Amino acid sequence: MILDQIAADRRADLALRKALVPPATLERLLLTDPGFSRPPLDFAGALRRAPGMAVIAEVKRASPSAGEIRGGLDAAEAARGYQEAGAAAVSVLTEPRYFRGSLADVARARASCRLPLLRKDFVLDEYQLLEARLAGADAVLLIVALLRGERLRTLLAGCRGLGLAALVEVHTAEELDQAIEAGADLVGINNRDLGTFQVDLGTTLALAPRVPPGILLVSESGIRSPEDVRFLAAGGVRAVLVGETLVRAENPAAVLRSLSLAGVKQSDDRG
Repeated sequence: MILDQIAADRRADLALRKALVPPATLERLLLTDPGFSRPPLDFAGALRRAPGMAVIAEVKRASPSAGEIRGGLDAAEAARGYQEAGAAAVSVLTEPRYFRGSLADVARARASCRLPLLRKDFVLDEYQLLEARLAGADAVLLIVALLRGERLRTLLAGCRGLGLAALVEVHTAEELDQAIEAGADLVGINNRDLGTFQVDLGTTLALAPRVPPGILLVSESGIRSPEDVRFLAAGGVRAVLVGETLVRAENPAAVLRSLSLAGVKQSDDRG
């Protein structure tokens, strides 16, 4: 499965990065360098405060399922445009091989916009949390399919220690139960089956009733139109993560606004 291959590649990259810059060096930078003393922004709070459907707008150049989407996408320009169009937060892909992203994209997005930033990657180790914090991210993605039991709990604790929010991604009822048991308070339901790449928005609606009150629910993948937003909002979804639809659009700002406004009447107070 492609997820396993990506995880293997990230583990190899991680070993190299740790050898070049030990974890203690990153920890020392966070503690002593004034440039990294900014407290993280309230990622979940920004989603809750959105007047309509909260849109996490994504900086995304490519993906395993779609190939190249927009290879020359500038992270700073995209993040600034998303902010001006009313996004609640920005997601930045930092995986280099399959998504053509980098941590430098987070830093560039941070310099160009005031919105909370999500480092979207295949996070496997506390080292990546330190990297995210130093680059200017306010949240990270944790994928339950890659993180079982104690590893997920450890990384959630690591996020809390650094002030980072954790968007815990699930695709099945079993993964959702694991996320809840581990203490996740921000859950993303991925509508894309990472084994087949098939997308079904019904995945979110099927799992949404299992999400306890107080946990903020985000629907990820396959959101293309205001109709999709209304469909999800009717099921209690408060936020959506949208990448390819915005990146491919001739007018991303107009598309983003239409998605956000589509959830105004249907959005509820869940989460």
